[in-house]
Formats: sequence, C-alpha cells, structure tokens
Amino acid sequence: MRSLIPLVSNPLYSYPFDSRHRFPMEKFSLLFNHLREIGIAAESNVFRPGRVRSEVLALAHCRNYINDFCENQLSPKAMRRMGLPWSEGLRQRSLISPNGTLLTAQLALKYGMACHLAGGTHHAHYDFASGFCIFNDLAVTARTLLAQGKVQRILIFDCDVHQGDGTASILQNDMSAFTCSVHCDKNFPARKARSDLDINVAAGSSDQAYLELLSAALEQALLLSKPDLVLYDAGVDIYEHDPLGLLNISTAGIRERDRLVLETCVERGIAVATVIGGGYDRDQQALARRHGIAVEEAARLFTHLN
Repeated sequence: MRSLIPLVSNPLYSYPFDSRHRFPMEKFSLLFNHLREIGIAAESNVFRPGRVRSEVLALAHCRNYINDFCENQLSPKAMRRMGLPWSEGLRQRSLISPNGTLLTAQLALKYGMACHLAGGTHHAHYDFASGFCIFNDLAVTARTLLAQGKVQRILIFDCDVHQGDGTASILQNDMSAFTCSVHCDKNFPARKARSDLDINVAAGSSDQAYLELLSAALEQALLLSKPDLVLYDAGVDIYEHDPLGLLNISTAGIRERDRLVLETCVERGIAVATVIGGGYDRDQQALARRHGIAVEEAARLFTHLN
C-alpha cells in the first residue's frame, strides 16, 4: 500500500540550455518543484531512473543511429531534423528519459497508476530524431514490457497536439501495441504516419468539440485494444495560447481531459502511466503548472486505489 502516487523524475532532465531556444528545457525541474510545493512530490514517492540499457533501447531503435547520436556523429541534416543542439547534457537526459517511462510503467503495473515528470518523445523514429525527440520512450516501454511478458496488450493514448508519428511508425507491425493519436489535423508533422487509430481535431477547436472527440476516441481505443496498461501522453500543447498548438483549449478543458482519461482507466481497472508530452509556453512557470494538472488528477484518483 502507498499513500502517495509514485512519481518518476531525474535532476538531469533540465540541464543548462539556451533560454532563447524554442524548447523549454527548464520546465522539467519547474514541474518537480511545483509538485513539491503543493505536496504531491515528497521524498517517499519520487523514484529516480538511471540510464537505459543499450539492449532495451535497441528494441525500438537502430543501433547505428543510437551510436551516431551518442558519439555526436549525426549529419547536419539529421541535426536540423532533431531540432536541438547536441551536448553532453542532451545525451545524458536522452538516455535516462526512456528508462523513466519504463520505470513509470512498471510502477503503474504494481500500484495501478504512476506519473513520469518527463517523456512523450513521440516524434523519434526507428533510425532518426525529429521534432525535439531523440529516442521514443513510449515505443521503448511498449516493446520492453511486451518482450518481458509483463503485459499482453498495451494502449498508447497520445493526446499531444502533434501526431505521434514516430510511435505509430515504430509499432506499426506490433499487434499487441495499439497506438491512438488525438491531434490537431493541420499541425506538425506535415506528413502523418498511420496510427491504429487517428483522431484529427480541426484547428481552432475549443473545449466542447475537443472533449467529445476525445471521449469517443478513448472508448473506441479501449474497446479495440483491451489493454493491460495505458501509456497516456498528456501533452499540454493543446492549450489555447501555446505557440505551437493551433487549438483553443482552456486550462479547464485540459483538466477535464486528464480527469476523463484517468478516471476511465481507474473505473475499468486498467493500470495507467502518464508522461507529460509537449508544451511550449515561453512562461515556463505557467507551463509547469499546466503539466502538473495530469499529475494532480492522478494523485487525487490514486487515493481510491490504495
């Protein structure tokens, strides 16, 4: 029995980074500090992941690509597609974060629910980085748990505003891993992959229309996948003022989405692990609080599980 929901984080998630860059690298540490201030994160419920084993990473990624990234040997074209400047800090966090999501999933299977204070790097493909994503933590976790026999079927329910193209591509032939992406239709990537279930949300959609689509998508995804575990990408770049979003979802709408997804899983007795996904607000304090909504809702529900 646990009184506090398991949280997974590592101080290396936020490393010294150019504040002028579009990617808000500080948000991970700000999220952790926010959750500590409101009493959700404490010494007793925070787990710190280490570096992912190479054989685990290779379940979802090309070994040559892994080596090229780790040794800073990517081509200029590959670097541009990655969207982040290479550094030792980036290398370290990129090798820890997939293990963080895997650990979160393992904790969710044990306790019913757990939250990773990072993750959701769903644009990373088998042999290349894309859209600020180096290694695909969702695909790595799904492949690992299935290979270990820890689950028979897994659902990746991706609510980031951008399609989870890398996840869909890597897992396209995995019958036991079901990918569902609920995303803005006119947003990155320009060329979409094919998930097991894609829900295209019209640009400019507001709370009611979005939540109706999401509710129906969740019901359909659960019916089709019959999962033992849900990996929930709770991206907050759906927010109305997110610079990379194109949707018109309020903070209340984000909370209702997270509540709906998590309550549905709990009511059906399905373990759920959350990752934070995208969010690009220049006000990183506000962004961290927005990322904290899913964790707050999970913490509230966790008390009913234990």
